[in-house]
Amino acid sequence: MTAPLGVILAGGLARRMGGGDKGLLKLHDQSLLARVSGRLAPQVAGMALNANGDLARFADLGLPVIADSIADYPGPLAGVLAGLDWAADQGVDRIVTAAADTPFFPTDLVARLIEASAGMEHPLVLAATPDAARGQVRHPTFGLWPVALREDLRAALGDGLRKVVMWTRRHNGREALFSGYGVDPFFNVNTPEDLAQAADLLKDIP
Repeated sequence: MTAPLGVILAGGLARRMGGGDKGLLKLHDQSLLARVSGRLAPQVAGMALNANGDLARFADLGLPVIADSIADYPGPLAGVLAGLDWAADQGVDRIVTAAADTPFFPTDLVARLIEASAGMEHPLVLAATPDAARGQVRHPTFGLWPVALREDLRAALGDGLRKVVMWTRRHNGREALFSGYGVDPFFNVNTPEDLAQAADLLKDIP
């Protein structure tokens, strides 16, 4: 089976960071996006960036940039849909998404998501980590998504659906549990304080 394509989700508004593109912020000598791109590239057959606005600002990354087809920043599902449409044009049946502000995600993310999808008619899997209170926490911007469900997703977004897990539950989505890491592999940068913390964590991340 052909390896999935990768889509980096960078279509949000970064309100807690004061607006702008979080992915272009520097973490030591590289932007967050460059780190995410470098981590995802070996795991997928090709990559694109989901972003909105002036796409030229991402030219240095050397990636195709795909914008949301749903207006008014409806959330990560719009980025997933854009990625599924792009993959369909490439003749690929699956994508894996990663968030642009999460520079430490696992280097076996894609393999583990695919493993968790075994036996599914439509592979639909979200990453999750253990949580003492809730059992596990889903990370809905990290997932394996089937092109076969893109029209269903388009219709759901058109009906106003915005919650990732509400849609994945409709299709019996699964979770792949990631545990045993020294730090949270899905640590994401939302604030200037998070960026400073990420710089401290970087020395402990392979």
